[in-house]
Amino acid sequence: MPHRPNGPTVVFLFCLLSLIATVRSAIAEVTRIEFASKQPYGTFRAGDYVIWQGRIHGDLSPQEVIPGIDKAARNDRGRVAYSAKIILIMPAAPRAGNGALLVDVPNRGGANAEALYNSPRDLPFLSGTLEQGTGFLQDHGFTVAEVYWELGHDADLPSFVDADRKTRYVEGVGFAIVRDAADFLAHAAADSAGMPNPLKGAINRVLASGRSQDGRFLKTFLLDGFNMVGDRRLFDGMHVFVSAAGLLPILQMGTGPDSSGAGAPTFADPDFPGVNDGPLTIGETIAKVEARGEVPPKMLLVSSTTDYYSLRASLGRTGESGTADRPLPANVRMYDIAGGSHVVVTQVPTCTLPPGRLDWAPVSRALLLRLDAWVSHNAEPPASELMPLEPATGEPPALRAPSRLSAAVIQVPKRDRDGNALGGVRLPDIAVPTGTNGGQNQPQTFTCMLVGSFTPFAATKAERERTGEPRPSIEERYHGRDDYVNRVRIAAEDVEARGFLLSEDAAVIVQEAASSKLFAPAAADAPPR
Repeated sequence: MPHRPNGPTVVFLFCLLSLIATVRSAIAEVTRIEFASKQPYGTFRAGDYVIWQGRIHGDLSPQEVIPGIDKAARNDRGRVAYSAKIILIMPAAPRAGNGALLVDVPNRGGANAEALYNSPRDLPFLSGTLEQGTGFLQDHGFTVAEVYWELGHDADLPSFVDADRKTRYVEGVGFAIVRDAADFLAHAAADSAGMPNPLKGAINRVLASGRSQDGRFLKTFLLDGFNMVGDRRLFDGMHVFVSAAGLLPILQMGTGPDSSGAGAPTFADPDFPGVNDGPLTIGETIAKVEARGEVPPKMLLVSSTTDYYSLRASLGRTGESGTADRPLPANVRMYDIAGGSHVVVTQVPTCTLPPGRLDWAPVSRALLLRLDAWVSHNAEPPASELMPLEPATGEPPALRAPSRLSAAVIQVPKRDRDGNALGGVRLPDIAVPTGTNGGQNQPQTFTCMLVGSFTPFAATKAERERTGEPRPSIEERYHGRDDYVNRVRIAAEDVEARGFLLSEDAAVIVQEAASSKLFAPAAADAPPR
């Protein structure tokens, strides 16, 4: 007969479980979620979508492990309150979605998800847009939550007045806001005031997405234990873009008005603190997570070419010394976008060269589906694809290591004779080039160091010789439009077969090649007589 616990044992177990539940609920609680705007968003393959905009309110235990929270003002329940903006883009009938909640971490007040995944080819979206664009996320049934967290950008963080009569903000609460909002949307029936969770019963997995500053947010979130709610993992997968080797220094008490995470090392201030002062490689972070007994999320990390020159991305592969790549944990894949820029814009008047224009949104789309498949049914994503590196020589200039990392070696991508990066994920734009993608721009301001450059090839041999251009011209590379389009088609098929491009994006790329203005119109056939 199976063993049956006696009465006192049952009572003890019940009390223990009740105590655990009480402790867990005492740490954080969403007290109210309210939506001031509810609008239709459009009709997609997954059905009708709506966009709701409002605020989420919550409070935290003053014993939460966040610097300064014990000093912050408390509400009538003896807890520390916060509120933040929240935007939901979701199916009008939430259960019509694919079951995945994608929590996007806004960058300096700008939503990222539509720019990362729905950006059209010839009009790249900037951070902050809520436009539909390609409709990729909605066509595939994702529910998107934009959860604001940052001091000075639609998040009301707790504060206190210090001994010098300065108001200080408990910035680490930003991590708790994202954690609690995501957990509420994924698991709660209603807030503590009884308002129903609009996603109740519709979510079975939770993904997080962060770009640049917000990729650093997600890595720090994971490192410092915010991905756990009690003994349960929150984010099942993380899609981290162009975060290089950085973390986000917001576990502190800043004086505002801007976030302590708003700055970053630059060529003018390479020793800016906080960003490269912790674990540099994802392997180091995962080791700390697993040492606490946590199961880390599945993670896809994406870097651009300019991240190696301007954001020390090589240290995310090698750590603080040497030039050899550290092994990647089993839960991580890492990809480099050959020729990609940290941010894609159409023009920057303050930069000397035209900005980089390689459209890598198609890779974002393909990889999100791969991450979701990895999380939902353990389908392996593509193997890591990285660019081979070599130590930086100063030309083009690369951001030096911080002074405290005396043994660090900054490396940059190896390049071919055209100046295009070797290896990595090679979109047709780089496999069948019309110029040099991802070069450094000038001057080395914060903006210009991130947008990279695109330097087109000369159109003809005569033009190349007249200007002294060493790179072969378009005329010398391709035997007319058909040759060029055929090479683009072959390149697109290859990238698609390796899992980095969707068929619909491949078709757009080939169509653009076929209508390229780089080639003269084909001669019309003679009319019949």
